[in-house]
Amino acid sequence: METAAWSRPAEERAGTDLLVMIHGYGSSEERLLPLFEVLPPNVTGVAPRGHFDVGGKHGWFLLDPFLTSDFAEVVGSANRVFEWLDPILDAGSFRSVSLLGFSQGMAMATTLLRLRPAAFRAAVGLSGFVLDHDLLALTDELDGSLPFFWGRDADDVVIHGDAIRYSAEWLEAHTRLTARTYPGMGHNIGAEEMRDVGIFLRVYLGQ
Repeated sequence: METAAWSRPAEERAGTDLLVMIHGYGSSEERLLPLFEVLPPNVTGVAPRGHFDVGGKHGWFLLDPFLTSDFAEVVGSANRVFEWLDPILDAGSFRSVSLLGFSQGMAMATTLLRLRPAAFRAAVGLSGFVLDHDLLALTDELDGSLPFFWGRDADDVVIHGDAIRYSAEWLEAHTRLTARTYPGMGHNIGAEEMRDVGIFLRVYLGQ
């Protein structure tokens, strides 16, 4: 991941809380830039560009229409994120690190949580899902204390019902869940949802 957008310059990042923002399938980091506007003053956002080519756009791993994926490919992608993130954390002086993911980015974010359950302070998932995979389930050690905001439109046709049901069950079992729905938003990030994300981050990443 050679390209990433930051919400503030390098000289202003020390002592802030880092929010890693993961875009969806067939998209790019630019999709998440409007969320920079709702970040609390103590939060630095960074949106990396996915390494997986999707017809000239970007993603994190191959998806089929049923939102299934190859376990090795998913874990390989997660490790690439960690390989990019770890030097940033080692070189900086961030107070904490949290995650935000939109669509496939939510699947990526929750996979990172499952692989390193103690590494993150909070997480946000927008119009996305949690991967239903037996081998990933074997890694689940989250104890239910991590704050997680899940926002979506209940009528979003992009994320099918089985994925939503599994995601709801997993999030209820493994996180301190705040769930919100936004009628009419579709598979997007709406203004009301952005406002609620900002409130959530202020509550759980407040100074």
